[in-house]
Amino acid sequence: MVGSAIHRRLQAEGFSNFALADSRALDLRNQLEVGEFFRREKPVHVFLAAAKVGGILANNTYRAEFLYDNLMIEANVIEAAYRHGVEKLMFLGSSCIYPKLAPQPMKEAALLTGLLEPTNEPYAIAKIAGIKLCDAYRAQYGCNFVSVMPTNLYGPNDNYHPQNSHVLPALLRKFHEAKVENQPFVTLWGTGTPLREFLHVDDLADACFYLMQHYNEPGFVNIGTGEDLSILELAQLVQRIVGYTGEIRHDLSKPDGTPRKLMDVSKLHGLGWKAKIDLEAGISALYHSIKAML
Repeated sequence: MVGSAIHRRLQAEGFSNFALADSRALDLRNQLEVGEFFRREKPVHVFLAAAKVGGILANNTYRAEFLYDNLMIEANVIEAAYRHGVEKLMFLGSSCIYPKLAPQPMKEAALLTGLLEPTNEPYAIAKIAGIKLCDAYRAQYGCNFVSVMPTNLYGPNDNYHPQNSHVLPALLRKFHEAKVENQPFVTLWGTGTPLREFLHVDDLADACFYLMQHYNEPGFVNIGTGEDLSILELAQLVQRIVGYTGEIRHDLSKPDGTPRKLMDVSKLHGLGWKAKIDLEAGISALYHSIKAML
């Protein structure tokens, strides 16, 4: 989802000389394959968006894979970028890097100030390691490697798997199927009270393109909207967009996850970029573009 959005954004700016390979052609967990790819393609700029991702269930079930795969991906790509003289690399992390009970909204300075949310700790640890790798290569070798931390994302090419997707695509699928099959209710995990922030992936791509040109510092930048809503409010918004008229029920045996995850985006705004796509308009456009495949 993220890689394709960045690709579209760069194409819109007139770029055409891309070094592209999907996971079937290049296993980023394999150091030899990654080194050969960089030797052959000689990229000048790298957007490191590749990762093994998923929602609460996937994160908590495949803990070893989420830690190992993400560590290997980022270590191999960052090392290869250094070895092959990449001018600038941007590493994309996740808002889950922050402590479970971090003060809200979450400032960049809150990193490593408390315990992580247990359900996605392996993924968070891998992403924290990626930030520190970029900073270490900058400090030791002078590499212009930067990091950005997106909030929860949605948009074209998302994953709508019934078990392994994130909350927003999962809700789109649930409500769509309930409407098509005339089901009397849709089940929502947990209490619905946790607060979450959502950013359209095209906004993220625009921010990455902007920061690739204007941000050259250690540490990282939060990328988000600075606004959030409860999971129940999100479910009701999706319900309205889909046009489902049944009931929303709660499965209180399922976890809520972190109570709130709102990005402090003052650093991003200070650098000159703000999100543009309204949440309801973004979800509505997305649903109408993908409902035939759900």
